[in-house]
Amino acid sequence: MAATLALAPNQSQAQPLRIVIDDPTIEPLPFAVPSFQPESGEAGQMAVDLARVVSEDLTGTGLFREIPASAYISTVSDFNAPVEYADWKAINAQALITGAVNVTGNSVNVKFRVYDVFSGEELLDGNGQGGLQFSGTVDGWRRMAHKVADAVYSRITGEGGYFDSRVVYVSETGPKDDRQKRLAIMDYDGANLKYLTESGSIVLAPRFSPDGNRVLYTSYESGFPRIYVLDIGSVQRRALESAEGSMAFAPRFSPSGQTVVYSLSQGGNTDIFTMDINSGQSVRLTNTPAIETAPSFSPDGSKIVFESDRSGSQQLYIMPATGGEATRISFGEGRYGTPVWSPRGDLVAFTKQNKGRFHIGVMRTDGSEERLLTASFLDEGPTWAPNGRVIMFARETQGAGGSSSLYSVDISGRNLKPVRTPEGGSDPSWSPLQK
Repeated sequence: MAATLALAPNQSQAQPLRIVIDDPTIEPLPFAVPSFQPESGEAGQMAVDLARVVSEDLTGTGLFREIPASAYISTVSDFNAPVEYADWKAINAQALITGAVNVTGNSVNVKFRVYDVFSGEELLDGNGQGGLQFSGTVDGWRRMAHKVADAVYSRITGEGGYFDSRVVYVSETGPKDDRQKRLAIMDYDGANLKYLTESGSIVLAPRFSPDGNRVLYTSYESGFPRIYVLDIGSVQRRALESAEGSMAFAPRFSPSGQTVVYSLSQGGNTDIFTMDINSGQSVRLTNTPAIETAPSFSPDGSKIVFESDRSGSQQLYIMPATGGEATRISFGEGRYGTPVWSPRGDLVAFTKQNKGRFHIGVMRTDGSEERLLTASFLDEGPTWAPNGRVIMFARETQGAGGSSSLYSVDISGRNLKPVRTPEGGSDPSWSPLQK
């Protein structure tokens, strides 16, 4: 899969506008998104802001290119007025997005349409539906903009979007030898940042639950690594049971959200366990002298990918979710770690260290078709966007004054870009789409 785009062949009068993401051609699709129409006196600025967020979401994928308003020949002054296709075709806009906003008190209603300029038709969703509308509160206007962008993305690519999602990560401040770490949560684009923990103790590796309402993470506040589960809404947390003197870390939820897979180190040995999150009952899945860690469930919950040095170097393995014989899937040069199964189930993302460089890469679940997407002094900790097309990770710069920050890249290795955070960041975890 090349994850680049081109218009579908013969996209003209009879063929609907469609990005073919598997096509090897790289040509961002030009689109126009005039400011949405305010349908109430209070909606003026919000109509402008909503259209801007929709545009930023789409252009941020690298698959779309916005045509500036200064190039427009005609304007959109009425959401229900006929579209002047010739004017939009003349500036090579291949998609036109129009919208309208109504604000009443604390309530917001947003409606939108997407047009295929060259075929002269409105783009419909998979159910044959045209215009859509979303309602919410004034404070939630950015979420509605993300929902509009997800719907537009889906209609043009035929795949799910990822804009109405959040990221939890470790916010880092201070010098390398005295770094303060706390959990933070934000929209996928860095907006609406909120801190979930204080910086009094080291926290690591937060991971979302499948419903996006809880987060697992590892904390050193007791002096030993211990796993906590935190409710995002109430910011209440509790520690998962672990034997005294043991070290529990690297947790992830199962697809059902009822089980946690994690690593437990005791007596000088590290193996992988699962725990029922309600009863606290644990099951040992591996039992070797090797260091076995960083487990991640497949989307159907039937298998677990993990890292182990049982072969003498750090490699990736897959085993049944109930434990048992493991199959090695990484065979390239260097060391492999932090594997994460993609939401689509077709790929595993990983961190690779080879010849003094770190890489974020992907491979098929049988280990074939390995591709390295990044290279730097230190790249690590990949996490998947909900649609399985984009990976976020942490990049640390070299030297005593080096810092860690978040980046994203699509699975072809294109569109590498920093993710906005107010301080340094590491260990990102991407949520599913919000409900």
